Amino acid sequence: MGTDLIEPTRTNPVVVARGVRRVFGEQLVLDGLDLDIAPGEFVALLGRSGSGKSTFLRALGALDAEVEGHLRVPAQQAIVFQDPRLLPWQKVLTNVNIGRPDNAQTRADALAALDEVQLASKAKAWPRTLSGGEAQRVALARALVREPELLLLDEPFGALDALTRIKMHGLLQQLVAKYRPAVLLVTHDVDEAILLADRVIVLTDGAISLSSPVEIPKPRSRDSREFNELRRHLLTELGVGDEPDAQ
Repeated sequence: MGTDLIEPTRTNPVVVARGVRRVFGEQLVLDGLDLDIAPGEFVALLGRSGSGKSTFLRALGALDAEVEGHLRVPAQQAIVFQDPRLLPWQKVLTNVNIGRPDNAQTRADALAALDEVQLASKAKAWPRTLSGGEAQRVALARALVREPELLLLDEPFGALDALTRIKMHGLLQQLVAKYRPAVLLVTHDVDEAILLADRVIVLTDGAISLSSPVEIPKPRSRDSREFNELRRHLLTELGVGDEPDAQ
């Protein structure tokens, strides 16, 4: 696979994917996928299990050397997974600063990032003392302290309870509005995709079967007609049908 690292501009896409293909054994997971993501655009990627969502995200994050095709991505990027992946033997501040030079300035930046996710008071705490939502906020701080041009989110709220998830949605929206990265969110949750994204993409059998802009004004309400019309459309594309609890 050819991967170019770029400096995005107002006119250049942050991500350019052309003919991206991935085969595991005899199973074709990504089938010639093409996608552009604009600077500051928030894209949600939906699809059934095994449709290739996380595989594509890993390709964008340069975590899969076996992917074929062409990718052009920014050098400055960060990934947040469903598992916060904090080092249990390091305190919270060190986890946020991991992989960066350890000096007064980077530690101050890390503390400022923790303050933005309302966790400055936990800087000296051990990861095992954090709740699930707190650990995921630390993971967000760790990603955003690097000021990425591209933020990759692989079901980061999937393991959280409903109330914590709602709070995390609000926090993510605030942080994205401030830092303005391009975002690719992999999720199984149709409502989450509509609430957060500028565009929702459905992946079917390794290819994009639907790309729909979300033109509902923010803040968005699940009770609005526009929200439910788009929800029904996406569920139909996913082959789920209009089931109240479908995600």
